[in-house]
Amino acid sequence: MKIRSQLSLATLLVIALARLAVADAPPRQINLNRFPATRMEDVVVPLPSEVFNVLDKLGTPDWRGEMRTPNINSRGARAQIALLLGSVVAEGFVAVEAMDKERVKQIGRDVLELARAIGVEKTVLARTNAILSDADNGDWLGVRRELDGALSDVKNAMIELRDDQLAHLVSLGGWLRGTEVLTSIVGKSYSPDGADLLNQPDLLKYFQERLAGMPPRLRGNQLVTRIQKSLNEISPLINGTISPAAVRKIHEITSDMVKAINSNA
Repeated sequence: MKIRSQLSLATLLVIALARLAVADAPPRQINLNRFPATRMEDVVVPLPSEVFNVLDKLGTPDWRGEMRTPNINSRGARAQIALLLGSVVAEGFVAVEAMDKERVKQIGRDVLELARAIGVEKTVLARTNAILSDADNGDWLGVRRELDGALSDVKNAMIELRDDQLAHLVSLGGWLRGTEVLTSIVGKSYSPDGADLLNQPDLLKYFQERLAGMPPRLRGNQLVTRIQKSLNEISPLINGTISPAAVRKIHEITSDMVKAINSNA
């Protein structure tokens, strides 16, 4: 059986209201036109929770084994802080899947610290307070909702402050960490359906174009330059059938980039 065509990967976020029936098999590909996710110009960007929800349908991932402790450096360049913020929010979803209350609460505090560093603290204050409260109560659906909301609120606030470029970097940081986790899980138990979750060339092209169009002050940033080159390496690997070797290579590339984002250098 297939998941009903009208359903999206965001279903779990509204299942308490909709109570729609789904089958066991994951969709072969994330249909970017069918779910209410973050929209940037004419491209819909999957929220981290949407990808992780589908991973749950592929089996029983060792979420605790996927958790990492981010290196929170709020004194670096704004580009790195924006990338780190997106990565930390994605890390929050891993902690939610692992049902680790203390890690989720720490991530909530980390999000607030990084938001403060780039001038949008007030935007996420209520969200982070809700994350702490929901984690204490074991309300994992509530934590997911607040993490998704925090990511969207930060990006919208940056756009209002005419920091559109940093908003793109927040999204990119989340995508890199989410893809690192996805490739780790799929690589440990390869299946064509799982690998096909990576088959999103339009989304990757969007990030490539945003980086290429950034002003010199950002495009010349060493970390941004490294990531741009890495996206170019990933591009030929995610169009069409994605082999186990391609999954391993994408994991290697994204892991290196997440480490670079967390670096103090």
